[in-house]
Amino acid sequence: MDIVIANESHIKYATVISETISDSAKVRGTGIAKRTPDYIIKRLVNGNAVIALDGDKFAGFCYIEVWGHQKFVANSGLIVHPDYRNQGLAKKIKKSIFELSRKKFPEAKIFGITTGLAVMKMNYELGYKPVTFSELTDDPDFWKGCQTCKNFDILTRTEQKMCLCTGMLYDPAHSKKYESRKLNNKTFSRLKSIKEQLLLKKKKG
Repeated sequence: MDIVIANESHIKYATVISETISDSAKVRGTGIAKRTPDYIIKRLVNGNAVIALDGDKFAGFCYIEVWGHQKFVANSGLIVHPDYRNQGLAKKIKKSIFELSRKKFPEAKIFGITTGLAVMKMNYELGYKPVTFSELTDDPDFWKGCQTCKNFDILTRTEQKMCLCTGMLYDPAHSKKYESRKLNNKTFSRLKSIKEQLLLKKKKG
């Protein structure tokens, strides 16, 4: 298995990446924003993505988005093909894209929003901390990317202050050297449960 920085030679994987992201959203029933092949291609050719390959077969992917004049970067679109799940590949991809982000944008704050407990745990172990949405980028183009998520109405009703996703942030100013940290899943499980109960209750009301 090879995890490499993506380039133009990987354009041929754009469709399967897009379809894998879409299929994952349907199966998991969670808020995963859709990404078109054209959208993926732009990330493949600008050197801001990593792709995992088993020979010539697509196995996983993640990309970097830059916001606020390089003050913020987001590691987005983390996906592993169903044939390669439950093998620890997602964690390896996450670490690779995090290290690429630190290398290319050393002064930028790295952030993400997710409903997935596994991603929350991976972020935490890399040095991220849970934060409010107000501490993330205020770039409207970033939040437009949430429009294809099924929970977008919640984000709209709360004026982008809260959603079922949890915001997480790595600030290099306070974390010059990250160290692997371990976390009990119950911490984020409880956070996710509280948010779901609060927001879905408001939605029904």
